Amino acid sequence: MNSIDIEVIQTALGWLGRGHRVVLGTVVRTWGSAPRPPGSMMVIRDDGQVAGSVSGGCIEDDLIRRVAAGELALHRPEATIYGQTAEEVRRFGLPCGGSVQVVLEPLGDASGLEELLRNIESSQRVQRSLDMHSGAVRLAPAGRREQVWFDGRQLRTVHGPQLRLLIIGGGQLSRYLASMAVMLDYRVTVCEPRTEYHEGWDAVPGLSLSTRMPDDEVLAMQPDDSTAVVALTHDPKLDDLALMEALRSPAFYVGALGSRHNNDRRRERLLEFEVTPEQAARLRGPVGLRLGGLTPPEIAMSIVAEMTAVQRGIDLSQPLIDWSSSRSICRMA
Repeated sequence: MNSIDIEVIQTALGWLGRGHRVVLGTVVRTWGSAPRPPGSMMVIRDDGQVAGSVSGGCIEDDLIRRVAAGELALHRPEATIYGQTAEEVRRFGLPCGGSVQVVLEPLGDASGLEELLRNIESSQRVQRSLDMHSGAVRLAPAGRREQVWFDGRQLRTVHGPQLRLLIIGGGQLSRYLASMAVMLDYRVTVCEPRTEYHEGWDAVPGLSLSTRMPDDEVLAMQPDDSTAVVALTHDPKLDDLALMEALRSPAFYVGALGSRHNNDRRRERLLEFEVTPEQAARLRGPVGLRLGGLTPPEIAMSIVAEMTAVQRGIDLSQPLIDWSSSRSICRMA
């Protein structure tokens, strides 16, 4: 779950606490090219105020109008579809003829939002089940592979935890990577025990600076399968300390800066520190996708692109774009 969705839940709780009627909209199914994926959320207040998004366009405007007019989700959840006809596609601006199904749910004390938020903030992954007939809500632990599920009678959505990124090193590349990751809703920690690299980090919003040794920081952070670790110091005494702990953790992404030759040597060194061959093979190095980047911001972009692909379950052994030619963009070897 990203911070935008957390803000949606927090906003809904604030509105409910002030006595407003609030409706939660959740994208449950899309056909064709849709602006937002299943699981995207927005809340609509009785006076038309909104938070979040289900399309980024005119769907929101129509939902606001219909909720304010009392046409939708007054007493129990209901589903509505946009883009079923060519006229609707033109009216709502849906790209490529896509269609979007949204479940509207009136919120209240029994919606379980406070408990849901507590679980997310404690780094738990939670499944929220909504009975479409009664409006009853049930929360339960969720597995990593569980997704949004809707059959017309029940809606199951998966929430949390927020993605985390641990960057080893406080150099120039780390600043660009940290800024991009914050924009992608990662909770970012920069680990830099060298005092000469501390200047200016307090001016970068949305992240924390740690002065621990890298292995201590990884152990303190307890990486889970929503955590990425990227080592960028070029100093084996620092990078390897972090990597040997990160590779033994469930972190979904572990990468290191350096050439193919240097990373091969790094894998050999890691084997001497109780890292198994299977764990060492998880290391993504040279880090990032081969996008032709040369400057620090271009390299940072290639790293967050690879992190995104891995987090979304994309097979990077295959071309990222099928141009039916040898010019497809492929993963860095």
